[in-house]
Amino acid sequence: MTTRTALEGIRVLDVTQVMAGPFCAMQLCDMGADVIKVEPPAGDATRRMAGARGTDSPGFNAVNRGKRGIVLDLKSAAGQEAFRRLLSRTDILIENYRPGVMRGFGLDYASLADEHPALIYASISGYGQTGPDAGKGGFDLIAQGVSGLMSVTGEPGRPPAKVGVPLTDLGAALFALSAVLAALHHRTRTGAGQYIDTSLVEAGVALSVWESAQYFSEGTIPEALGSAHRMWAPYQAIRCADGYVTLGSANDRLFRRLCALLDHPEWTEEPEFANDTLRVRHRAALIDRIERITAEGTRDHWIARFEAAGIPCGPINNYEEVYADPQVRARGMIVEVEHPALGRVRMPGPPVKMSATPPVASRPAPLLGQHTREVLREAGYSDAEISERFAS
Repeated sequence: MTTRTALEGIRVLDVTQVMAGPFCAMQLCDMGADVIKVEPPAGDATRRMAGARGTDSPGFNAVNRGKRGIVLDLKSAAGQEAFRRLLSRTDILIENYRPGVMRGFGLDYASLADEHPALIYASISGYGQTGPDAGKGGFDLIAQGVSGLMSVTGEPGRPPAKVGVPLTDLGAALFALSAVLAALHHRTRTGAGQYIDTSLVEAGVALSVWESAQYFSEGTIPEALGSAHRMWAPYQAIRCADGYVTLGSANDRLFRRLCALLDHPEWTEEPEFANDTLRVRHRAALIDRIERITAEGTRDHWIARFEAAGIPCGPINNYEEVYADPQVRARGMIVEVEHPALGRVRMPGPPVKMSATPPVASRPAPLLGQHTREVLREAGYSDAEISERFAS
């Protein structure tokens, strides 16, 4: 028996480019939605990223797998007409143009809602659809700076550093995803669609949970701490003889266990380390003591000892090590698809496991315009009309 998917029968128009919007739509695709990626004639800009072969790149494939791809020039009357015709069978529309662009096409939510009251319409932008900066473009690097993430990333006293992954892009994508799924549930109850508006900057602010808590509760401005935690210690990367490991003794019980393992149970009685607040305040002195000991042994030595004592710890893997990790492999976090231009492509698998309706990542990203004729035929166009009005 074929396993059904969670979003079987749901159709999505993905009018997005680069990262945030495509990543959001790909999650819906993995969950079984029929996602139609609408690209301009030149294609999504990520098709021309490093490693591209023609109009196909590993980066594009990484956030567009499983979708059907069509080319529509939304600046043209024919493209706008076709888009509106596709909406008659669409449940969800996701777009990440700069605010005002879809309105210029006559395809914004306000222009479509009366005719399509059940439509769920999600906009992902740099700053949101309102406010003094709404008209600015959306870029992860800029949003990481504006949202404060770069002020708390990296080592103290060093130049600003961004988070290693495009966190505001991916965060906005996942916030939009959760809102879309909530809106689907609301529509099941009421029959009504709605408009969703989120942004990269808001994602960065919302993800700054500990940092905002520190600022609001203490009035102090959080600073970069390297790998250290803002409210727990020791909870960071620790130096060993041949590199670093992560160590998470994040409460009094674990700290006592750590001190016993390091043969210094008396540390728990010292006033500077009596509780977590004091350990954070005297973090530098505490870490110096710990590293004088751990620097005498290898990473493998300390990981084995910490794990045997039930103290949270782990290696700091590079990506070759990540994808060789038995746990990562056991969880199906590598999927492979056959791409007509790129060949066999590996990429991260779905991070969510569902017992009845598991996500599926079995198809590559579409070639530019690969499904234009197929999708337009479904919308009622004849082959002659497609040839006359649209690029093949």
